[in-house]
This record gives sequence, C-alpha cells and structure tokens, in this order.
Amino acid sequence: MRDFLPITKEEMLRRDWHYCDFLLVTGDAYVDHPSFGTAIIGRVLEDAGYRVAILAQPDWRDPAAFTALGRPRYGVFVNGGNIDSMVAHYTAAKKRRHDDAYSPGNRAGLRPDRASIVYCNKIREVFGDIPLIVGGLEASLRRFAHYDYWEDKVRRSLLFDAQADLLTYGMGEKATLEIAALLVKGTPVREITGVKGTCYAAGSPDACRFPSVQVASFETVSKNKRAYAAANLVEYDEHDPVRGRAVIQPHGDRYLIANPPMMPLTTQELDHVAELPYLREPHPAYDSLGGVPAIEEVRFSVIHNRGCFGACKFCSLAFHQGRMITSRSHESVIREVTALTKHPGFKGYIHDVGGPTANFRRPSCKNQLKHGLCRHRDCLAPKPCPNLDADHSDYLKLLRKLREIPGVKKIFIRSGIRFDYLLEDKSGEFFADLVKHHISGQLKVAPEHCVGHVLDAMGKPHIGAYEKFQEKYQRLNQKYGKNQFLVPYLMSSHPGSTLADAIALAQWLNKTGRQPEQVQDFYPTPGTLSTCMYHTGLDPRTMEEIYVPKSPHEKELQRALLQWKRPEKRRLIMEALHKAGRTDLIGYGPECLLRPSRTGEKPAGRSGGAPAGKGGKGTPKKGKAPASKGRKPPRGRR
Repeated sequence: MRDFLPITKEEMLRRDWHYCDFLLVTGDAYVDHPSFGTAIIGRVLEDAGYRVAILAQPDWRDPAAFTALGRPRYGVFVNGGNIDSMVAHYTAAKKRRHDDAYSPGNRAGLRPDRASIVYCNKIREVFGDIPLIVGGLEASLRRFAHYDYWEDKVRRSLLFDAQADLLTYGMGEKATLEIAALLVKGTPVREITGVKGTCYAAGSPDACRFPSVQVASFETVSKNKRAYAAANLVEYDEHDPVRGRAVIQPHGDRYLIANPPMMPLTTQELDHVAELPYLREPHPAYDSLGGVPAIEEVRFSVIHNRGCFGACKFCSLAFHQGRMITSRSHESVIREVTALTKHPGFKGYIHDVGGPTANFRRPSCKNQLKHGLCRHRDCLAPKPCPNLDADHSDYLKLLRKLREIPGVKKIFIRSGIRFDYLLEDKSGEFFADLVKHHISGQLKVAPEHCVGHVLDAMGKPHIGAYEKFQEKYQRLNQKYGKNQFLVPYLMSSHPGSTLADAIALAQWLNKTGRQPEQVQDFYPTPGTLSTCMYHTGLDPRTMEEIYVPKSPHEKELQRALLQWKRPEKRRLIMEALHKAGRTDLIGYGPECLLRPSRTGEKPAGRSGGAPAGKGGKGTPKKGKAPASKGRKPPRGRR
C-alpha cells in the first residue's frame, strides 16, 4: 500500500518503527513528488530497503525539534530545500520576501537563513558525532569557497560551516546510495572518501583518490579577485563526469577535496527513479494550513530529461545537474502521463513535458559521450558548434504518442524552449508541431538582452537568432491560423551591461513593439560564472575587466528602461536618458522613449551630449562605471 514517508513519531509507530535508518532534514515542506529533491532521495533510499523518516522545516530555535523522530540508526542527510535558502528569503534587491511557495500556506519564515548550515549545526548539537551528510542545491552551489551576495564577501565551503562529514553535489541519488551502503556496512564516515559527486575535508591533499587539480586557497581567493576568478573557472570546467578531475582547495590547515562528478543516471536508472511510488501531493498534515503552493506548477507536469548544455553563465544548472543530457524512455513517460489521467483533479491538460531545457533529449554531439564537453567552449553561444546534433525527432515522437493517450486533451510545453537550438533543426517538423499543438496562448523564451557583448557575457546567442526565431514563429502561427504570443524573458543589470546598453535594449523593445510585464534583475547566486564577474569585475574566461552595475540606483535605472512606458517609471527614464546623454530619445518621433518634460518637471542629471555608444557619457571605459552626479552608491547592493 502506498503511503507518505513518515514525518512524525506517530506515523513511524503506525509502521511499527521504533527507529529509522536514515533521517532526512529539509528546509521545504514535504511534498511527495519527483520535482522535489527530498522526495526523490527519500524514495530512492526506501526503494533500497532502508527505513526513512523526514524532518521537514524543524524549528531551528528549539534543539528538541531535531530529536522528535529519535536518533537514526546510521546517519542524517540534510538539505536546505529545492532552492538556496537565501534566494528563497530575499529578492534581488535584498528585500525580505513575504511568501514562500515551498512552505505550508505560502508562509515565509519557516526555515532559517542559510538553512543547511543551521540544521547541520543543530544536529551536531543534539546527536554529536553521528554521520552527517549535507546535499541539495544550496550545498552543491556552495561546495567551494564562494562569493556570497548577501554578505558581500567570500565565504568558505559550506562543508566547513555546516560541520558535516560529507557534502554531496549534483543530482545525488547514486552518491547517496553508495554512502548509505557503506555506513550500513560499518565503514566509518571519515573513511568514505572515494565516492564521486562528494566533497570531504582532509589534513593533506595526498588523501585525494582521483587525478586532481589544486586551486587557490580560501584565504587567497577571499583577498585576491583575480585568484578567485581563476579558481572559479577551474571549478566550473572540472564539473564534467567524463573528463573532470577532483578539485582541491586549502582552507586554513585543512583541504577541501571535491571528488569528480558522479556519472548521470542512465535512461533505465532515470526511469526507475521517476517511477518510484510518489503520491505526487503534499503531505496531508499541511491541508489545514493551506497546502503547499509549489505543487500547483508541477502536479500535472512531467520531467523527461536532466542536464543542460545551454551553459548560460548566470544559471546554476551547469554547476549542479551538469551539462550532460539524460532523458527518460518513451515508455516511462507514457506510463506517468497515463497515471495522471486517473488523478481525480485531472482535467485533460498536461501542463508541461519538460525539464531544465524542454527540447534537449540527446547529447549535444557524439564526442560528448566519449570525451566530455569541450573546455572553454560552449555548444550554442555565441554561435552553434558545427558538431551540434539538433535532431528533435525523438522528442517529436514522444509528444505525438502522449497526445494519443485517452483522456489527454492537450500537452503543453512551458519549461523553456532553447530557441537557437530549435533553429538548428533544419527539418522544421518539431517547430510546426510546437506551434500547432503545444502552446497555451503564449510561448516564453529567453533572449535576455539585445546587445552583443552583454549576451557574450551571459553565454547567450546574439539577438539575430531570436529575431529569426520570432519571424518564423509568426509565420507558422499565420499558417496554422493561430493567435499565439511570444513572450521574451529579459534581464537587467547583468555584468557587462552599461546604462547605454540598457537604453539600447529599451530602443530594441520600442522598435519591436514590446513592453515586458516582468523584468528579472541579475541575481548573483553562488558558484556561477556571472556571479564571479559581479564580484571580481573580471570575466573568468578571458581574465579581462568587465563593467558591473552594482549601485542600487543604477540597477533601478536599468530596470526602469525596460519598462519605459509605465508612467511611474517616467522620472527614472528621464534621469537615465539625461545621464547617458541620450536626450535625442525625448521627443515625439516614433523612436523616442519619452515625450518632452511636463511643466515643472526636473529631470536628474545634465541634458545634451553625444548619443551613448558614440563617445557620450553612457559609454564607460572598460571596467569603469559611467560618470554621474548625485548620491554615492553604497557598496554591493539579484
């Protein structure tokens, strides 16, 4: 009989359990769905025959909350939740969020800041030297010495602050099972040093059991930004399960040893994990509290792949799931969708058949399987690699099979189409099916910006690829009698973007007749190359200086420019245009962003000057901020 994993002592006793083998502690509410890491690890351990209990969002201020389920027999696994706890708590402007979709009733404040560290320290307090393993996205992205946006400083590896014995990174099913088997066998946790996809602390670099490379110490990268950038690039490049080496980083008199990445699950293994007996719902204990909102986006969605070779520099996927693609079999996905049609709440619509990037179902090229992904080279940007295999036929066949399942009215794709990859598929068959069958009114894609050097910093294709995609999308909609919109995701204030670049993006939007409802400010999340650029002012790929918008006010100006038609943004737009010397964009022409000043309106900054990009004030020297008057921006300010 299917049931939730126990989250209380009473539920354990109903199973006639007086102890559990492994305790999972998480910063999220317990949702038994394969989109939630805790559920996956819990079900994987259960499937291996272990007794697993879940301690979800314990009160970190009360040590007794951590003993509520008793001392586990073999060890404790900890994660901060599906997303980094600091991102869960704070906006890009560092303002406290008022809600939390991963908590009951959307209630904020049920987990602490830096949840993984706090939970691990409490477990050490109540259980002493019990084997303690920390994992999940928060630990994965913070496994090395890393820049922390919220403190505006470099912090040491989370392994040390958490006082954990091991840190698992990436998708941790294989590593977790290997660690669990060794602990049950009686292996002391300090001797578990040969598991790929894990990190541990050692007294000497000689403890490493794999080919390795050493990067600058925590103490060095904390003080030297060039050393930080060089170390970050090595850490990023070695995250490859085929050719990756262990990375060693000194921390004081100890050494962080990050073993090479674990190989991704095979198709058969991924099928098995996806089809474990998830109940696909939040635990009923949350019903009276308003449920867990995060389930609504995924309840009738299916994940068909893992990994992303898109390699956007601001995205954490490359540093967590990695760039190698694994996809589920057609039969497995069909079984899952067929089961969803029996759900009492199912109304005929599968909201998504996607993953990190929906239209990736195969390796980027044949060489990847044998040699790993290329060092210092991306598969898609700035232009697609000649070796790229952009065949969509397998995904197309899968979607056509799913459309034929009785009870299914519509299959949507919402989790992100990589448009430049789609354009490389010369058959056009998938694009036609996408427009005809799989769009729910609008398709969201991510050009992010329109200026070449900003897109280069992001690891995105130049805007011509998006414009070509947009044109073909419109033609296909006309051909098939559809009235479906294309919604571009855009990002403001990414490293490399000057005020002049933000104005150029506003001009591009004006020319295309777009006014985005939402704009994402760049958010420096731990571990990414874009965050490295933000912190160091260097592009780690070239070690050249890169301009970084950091002051809250400049970020406000860049963000406002992307929504220049909003009346409440007028003063900011006026200030930005004067500051950049672009008063030519204030007028009545179709290219203008603002009408002339209203009576008594006093725009900030000086008017006149050459247009930005042609020697005007909006064109800073490399690595330098544009000159401006007004308040002095504070240090640090996604």
